[in-house]
Order: sequence, then structure tokens, then C-alpha cells
Amino acid sequence: MHLELSGLTKSFGSLVANDSIDLVIEPGEIHCLLGENGAGKSTLMNMLYGLLQPDSGEIIINGEKVVIDSPSAAIRHGIGMVHQHFMLVPVFTVAENIMLGREQTRGGGVLDRKKAYARVRELSDQYGLHVDPGALVEDIPVGVQQRVEIIKALANDAEVLILDEPTAVLTPSEIDDLIAVMRQFKEAGTSIVFITHKLKEVKAIADKITVIRRGKVVGQAEPSASEEELAEMMVGRAVELVVDKQEADAGDVQLEVRGLTVIDERGHTAVDNVDLDVRAGEIVALAGVQGNGQTELTEALLGLTPVAAGAISLGGKNITRAGTRERLEAGIGYVPEDRAHDGFVGSFSVAENLVLDLFRRAPFSAGVALRTGEIERNCEERVEEFDIRTQSITLPVSSLSGGNQQKVVLARELSRSLKLLVASQPTRGVDVGSIEFLHKRIVRERDNGTAVLIVSTELDEIAALADRIAVMYRGRIVGIVGADTPRDELGLMMAGASKQEAEVEATEHPTTLGSME
Repeated sequence: MHLELSGLTKSFGSLVANDSIDLVIEPGEIHCLLGENGAGKSTLMNMLYGLLQPDSGEIIINGEKVVIDSPSAAIRHGIGMVHQHFMLVPVFTVAENIMLGREQTRGGGVLDRKKAYARVRELSDQYGLHVDPGALVEDIPVGVQQRVEIIKALANDAEVLILDEPTAVLTPSEIDDLIAVMRQFKEAGTSIVFITHKLKEVKAIADKITVIRRGKVVGQAEPSASEEELAEMMVGRAVELVVDKQEADAGDVQLEVRGLTVIDERGHTAVDNVDLDVRAGEIVALAGVQGNGQTELTEALLGLTPVAAGAISLGGKNITRAGTRERLEAGIGYVPEDRAHDGFVGSFSVAENLVLDLFRRAPFSAGVALRTGEIERNCEERVEEFDIRTQSITLPVSSLSGGNQQKVVLARELSRSLKLLVASQPTRGVDVGSIEFLHKRIVRERDNGTAVLIVSTELDEIAALADRIAVMYRGRIVGIVGADTPRDELGLMMAGASKQEAEVEATEHPTTLGSME
């Protein structure tokens, strides 16, 4: 299929998400759509898949203009999409999920599960996807769930397959498996539109790269282009991709966790007998695929989630039963993984958000009265120090970009003396330029003697920041390794291998992304 997008434009109120975008997808090519979070990549693909309608522009397939006003219309035209957040029913089997929306029946109107099982096996064998049609979706790993989504698209005879940030929840070895599958699709003549902001993946798989910035196509690049060149196209200026930091000068243990166990809302053991130390003046990164207990661990450290067993000490003082406010006042700073839900109050001003955990004390209050002049003065200082881009400090923080919202959260937490900084997914949804700034600021906090615990699913971020790496899998820490540990070994540990097993396996079977370091 030859697919062409001509002048596609889409606005949401005053925001122009896509501005007259032209794009050509050739048959049997892997075309990477590269851009920062919020650049307009997903909006463009949602128009191609019929989830959104363009304000203007055309979609042309094999030389003919077509109207795609729904996902079913996209499917009829041979376009399939695997969304960043999977569209699967957890309590259904793989085959039942494949049947949804295209149910086939036999005598008496009974669903023909046998035919669905056969179709799953056929596609699974043809592309080496290795999926059990009878497995419940809730019981299979996220990497296999993604294969189910791909099989759903293939079952509809997709000739163009859109993959929207497909590696966000995968380990490096699962990413390698996905890359192998994508190459098979290419050889079979299927075109792939690969949406991502991860430079290593683009270089590993792309035939052609189109870069989108602020809703516009700013150019195309070859896979041979350096990561620095690609990053500059994404941001519009030169970006330092490597954090310049000295070796850590670690001091005494500030955070001591022993035998920590947390039971989640469903009664499952989310954190299982975890031991962890973080010293003053070092960054420990907690690595792992999302959903392996990292969220529950960080929330337990802040007193946001009850502890079933074990102990937490800060600076030698047991805080296991302390409340959240008491822990903050004891010197813990917290950057939550979901800033919009837990990190700020969107309707409050920038100035107000910068004192959310400080307004009770001097100089920001006198008795029960707030001292607005001091709050505004503090805001102006933080805005300058952290390069927070806002037209006014009185604007609601919800009006800022994602990167600037994250700067507000970090600025607030670092505006007081800390013993421990817990930063969970500190650059999620943040542009490359803001990532550069945030990383430098976190390293500076380490150099000031603060103990820092970073939680991240991004191996590039872990490699940039960590002095030591603790790998978490199914609620347990499977190993604590040095910052120089190869990506392949980390990926295997993220899938449950011990350090020794990972060393052997990585040597014998290196991954595509690991070989690019």
C-alpha cells in the first residue's frame, strides 16, 4: 500500500496540534515518526486511524483520496493500530480478544472459538509471535500482550501497521523481539509507522525518519544520523545527551529499608521483603518494567501506602509509622510519577504550587495568615533558578507545558534542605531539553550531599544518573549492580534473571539495542 497524508491539520481550541503535515509511507518500509512528547505524533496517527477527524487536508491511499471517519473505516482500508495503552479485556483469552468486533459463529449462533484459535496460531506461527490462544490476557506478560494487539491488527489484514510508543512497557529483550517481528513484517510487504521519542530504537530499526516539532514536520533524517543530530531536530537546539557528573562521594546511609513488605488493594504482595540502602551523596536508581512494585515501594517510603512488614529508617531514625507530613518535615522530598494527580494542584497558581508543603511555616505565613509577598518573591526566585517558562506566576500551573510543570514540582521539593530525594519517573512526558536540565539539577542535589532514589523505566535515564542500580522484579530486588552494568544484563534482570544468569545470557545472546551502546 502507498499511503500519503497531505496538509493534515488539527486544532483543539487555540492549540494547533498538527499544522499542515505532509507524510508519505511507502510499501514495506519502517517509517519512524520521531518527536518529543506533545509534538503531535499521536494526534496525527489518531486521524489516520479514524479516532479524530482532520480540520483540513487529505488521506490518499494508492492514489485515491479516502475518508477515514472511524477505526472500522481504517481497518477496511487496511490500516491497523497498536495503541500505547493496550485495548484488551484482561479476563478474556487471547483468542476471545481477537474475536471481539469480528465474531464468527457456527450453528445456533454459537461463537466459533475453534476458528479463532486456528487464526491466532496461524498468525503466531507465520510471524514468530509465540502466543497461546487459550491464555487469559491478565496472566501473560506485557510483552506478550503487545503481540496479541499486533495479531488483532494482522487478523484484520492490515497492510499498514501503526505502533504508538510500542516499547514504553517492554524490557530490552522484549524490545529486541519486537524489532525482529517488525523486520519480518517489512519483508512480508507490510508498512510500519513507528511512533517514538527514543533515539536508540529509531536508529536500530528505521528505514526513514520524519521529525515533528510543535505540530509541524521539521525535516527528515537518515538512520545513520547521530543521536545528537536527531535530538537537535526534535528540540530545535543542541542538547547534551550525556550527564556530566563526577564519581559519587557517598557518605553515611540516609535511607535504610529492611524486610519491607506491602500488600496492594487486591490483596497481592506488591513489595516482597525488600532490603535497600541509599547513602548521602549518591544516586541509587530503581530499574524495572512498570508494575513490578516500584510505585508501592516509593509510596510506602512517603507513608502513602501502609506497610505490612519491615522497617524504614531515615538518618538513623525509624519512620515506619510516621505520617506523610512528618516524613516530609524530617527531610524527604518527593517527585511522584503522576505529577498531575499527585504533584500539584492544577487550578492553583505557579506561586501557590511552589509552597504547597511550606506555606504553614515562616516566611510564608504569620499565624493563620499567608504572606503573599513572600510567596511571590519565592516564586520569582524559583522561576529564575529552574528556568520555569510561564507568562505569569499567577497563572494556574495546569496552563504550563509538561516539562515546566515538572520543573515546578522539582523546584518546590528542592527549595528546602533534604536528607532524601525520592523521584519517580522524574522526566516522564518531558521534552529532551527539559530532561537535560532536570538531570543536571538532580545530580547537583546529589553533590550537595542528599541521598537520591530515582525510579525509572528508561534505561537511558538510569545510565545517565545512577551511581548504583537496584533492579526490581515482581516486588523483589533481584540484584544491586554498578552503574556501568551493560544494558543487556539490566534487561535480563528486569525480566527476573539473577545477576549471574544475566551476565552469562547477555554474553551469549546480545540484544540489538545493547550492541548499540
